[in-house]
Amino acid sequence: MDEQSIPTPALVIDVVTAKRNIQRMASYAASHSVKLRPHIKTHKSRRMAELQLEAGAIGLTVAKAGEAQIMSQESNDLLVAYPAHDPARTVRLAELARSYSVRVAIDSPYAAEQLSDAALAAGATLGVLVDLDSGAHRTGLQTPEQTVRLAERTARQDGLRLDGLFTYMGHVQGSEQQVESGLCKVADVLQGALDAWKKHDLHADIVSGGSTPTAVWSHLVPQLTEIRPGTYVYYDRNCLALGVCSPNDCAARVVATVMSNTVPGKMVLDCGSKSLSSDLLLGQANSGHGLIVEYPGATLEQLTEEHGRVDISQCDRAPKLGERVHVIPNHVCVCVNLQNHVWFKQPDSTLEKVPIDARGLLS
Repeated sequence: MDEQSIPTPALVIDVVTAKRNIQRMASYAASHSVKLRPHIKTHKSRRMAELQLEAGAIGLTVAKAGEAQIMSQESNDLLVAYPAHDPARTVRLAELARSYSVRVAIDSPYAAEQLSDAALAAGATLGVLVDLDSGAHRTGLQTPEQTVRLAERTARQDGLRLDGLFTYMGHVQGSEQQVESGLCKVADVLQGALDAWKKHDLHADIVSGGSTPTAVWSHLVPQLTEIRPGTYVYYDRNCLALGVCSPNDCAARVVATVMSNTVPGKMVLDCGSKSLSSDLLLGQANSGHGLIVEYPGATLEQLTEEHGRVDISQCDRAPKLGERVHVIPNHVCVCVNLQNHVWFKQPDSTLEKVPIDARGLLS
């Protein structure tokens, strides 16, 4: 099939672009002697995970137990970057750990206890990374001393194996100078924790850090042994705004059709909140909900369930009824999770219908 024959709205993935993004990140990691453990939250696809592993990824990062179960079909080395402590998650992860290497990032003694109980019941061992807040203020312990206490407790818990430290660096954004400054602060925080661990004879064989905006600057945090970028596989409009990619790097685009043009200065696309993320561009109130490639002056100003209302008053030409356009989503991860399948665009421009294997696995 080709783009003119598929029903819209449709999320189309340019495979050539995605492969180039995968290889570029793999090359960066190899050249800086840091391991790459990509987060599958963006693509949720076994096919894409396979490409990442073939390019040199050491394993995969997931958020939820359901994702871990799906991705265990591609990798036997999984990190759950989410503080799992409820039975719906711990039991499944412990059962998975009987056959695979499974690690979980945690930031509380309660999580350690619950994971330990599940591991013992399953006759398995779960690896643990202690989550340290390096500035994002989302999850993570607040001081080196707190990480020491949780690490010591984890090391004493039956069924658990203390493997190291975990942090998320998504708060570091901005200009090159701001990124460099922010990552130097992250490095200081990590080093403080590592120094405290050393004093207590604790060892962090793994120091794991995220995010896509900081990924190619990870060498500024020498403590890191592995990185967990996710969005880089497709990129999105937020990444464009941050300057970490170009439009040609955006592999995922929603193909939509102009359904109405009766209101002066407006048009309506057939992609609404059930196709695109409602996230605004980096929290900017008037940013719109995506970049329309063919009409960069347009603003996708409102999403209802099935409609995307677009202000075209600043465009130099009016779109035609029935015309197809390409929308780069603001936040591609959410967009992917809204689809049952995507269309992989091959080098010859033919399209292949591919399921989103981990779609909707929220626990």
